[in-house]
Amino acid sequence: MNIHEKFFAEIGINYLILGALAILFQILIVNILNITNPEYLTDINILSGLSSFCNYILPFPIFYWLMKKLESFKLEKTRVKVKTFIMYIGITLTLMWIGNLIGLAITSLLSGAIQSDISNPVQQLINSADIWFNLIVISIIAPIFEEIFFRKFLIDRTIKYGAQVSIILSGVLFALFHGNLNQFFYALLLGGFLAYVYIKSGKITYTIILHGIVNFMGSVVSLFVSNSATAMQTSFNLADASVILIYFAVLTASIAIGIYGLSNIKKAKFNGTKTKISLKSPLKTMFMNYGMIIFIGFFIFEIIRQILV
Repeated sequence: MNIHEKFFAEIGINYLILGALAILFQILIVNILNITNPEYLTDINILSGLSSFCNYILPFPIFYWLMKKLESFKLEKTRVKVKTFIMYIGITLTLMWIGNLIGLAITSLLSGAIQSDISNPVQQLINSADIWFNLIVISIIAPIFEEIFFRKFLIDRTIKYGAQVSIILSGVLFALFHGNLNQFFYALLLGGFLAYVYIKSGKITYTIILHGIVNFMGSVVSLFVSNSATAMQTSFNLADASVILIYFAVLTASIAIGIYGLSNIKKAKFNGTKTKISLKSPLKTMFMNYGMIIFIGFFIFEIIRQILV
């Protein structure tokens, strides 16, 4: 194993530790609550809040310490024009909807094959939790920490191998880390694109905002649209009809902007970002090492387990 394979193996182990810590903290806190305040375990908002606390806040210092051991490089910062940022919003929303459609199609096929419905844990959480939870945790807290974990920490350390390596790795790790098939495809597409935006701009705030918009549309807005659609089945209401019409207008405009943006994205260049280390076999070097194999195996197991639950 050469030094580059060892580097990516360490990356894989670090992200495996991040995932394992989140699970261990959740088990620990749930068991403590079961002894001290079992009534809290019946409140979906408390449970979901604790889950986010265990996923992001508690593992952060350990993960930061692990990643700090690896050499990092500062990206050149470039201001993104308003017009370009609007195009980025269109692309992120388009990729979200495309990824969701792919996920729904594949889970539907698998559900038919195993003759059992495959649950979507995130959608269940969104539908069950309070609207304020969806706004604060899913639309604000999650994007901040996930962008730091999967864009800032990861790309600052892998950009020496070039933008392409960083984008692929960011997308794959982000998708697998979600641990369920329903989210895998849109997380893969979004993770790769958000990596592109971060490398292009050098500013993590841009990707946090884009990530927040996607999560806001998928949680808060989707709840309003779903509730309006349900209400319209019994009686016509102008307010509900307006919500649905506005949503589909935004959907249409976003897809149009997104398709235009995607058709031009291949022309983009990464100003100031140079490949310092060229890999002969980048995919093999990135993924065919003990750290990444264990990481990928662990999260594939989690995805399979979620399918069979």
